[in-house]
Amino acid sequence: MNISELALAAQVSTDTLRYYEKQGLIAPPQRQQNGYRSYTLAQLDHVRFIRGAQSLGFSLAEIREILPQLAEGKFGRTQIEAQLAAKMAQIDAHIRQLKDLKKELARTFSSLKCSADLPVSTQDGTPADVSRGPDAVLVKKSFTSLK
Repeated sequence: MNISELALAAQVSTDTLRYYEKQGLIAPPQRQQNGYRSYTLAQLDHVRFIRGAQSLGFSLAEIREILPQLAEGKFGRTQIEAQLAAKMAQIDAHIRQLKDLKKELARTFSSLKCSADLPVSTQDGTPADVSRGPDAVLVKKSFTSLK
């Protein structure tokens, strides 16, 4: 099948296929006499694997690490479970970070709920630290990394 047919079957763009090839995610296809790429059903399965892994949150770099094991037939149930467990742990950590960020945003938003005629400062600190007066509203202008 040519690149357009593969793109249609895999539900990706031809540019995506060229990118995967350039990045070494899929093997370079055979070339027809006219220079067109000629892909196999195995390459279609390979692209579908990549897309499926991406839909589960795996980056192309993570997928690239899995591909050699897959090609050698060494990517079985145990390895799949390990990869999925690691990805779930990453997602759980990200969820915790997002919850912490949401709390910080809520605190900042809460600090704005005051009289509209009070000055607003974007300096970090406490109201007493702000040169505009003890009643100034603080808005954090930077976020520290969440732990």
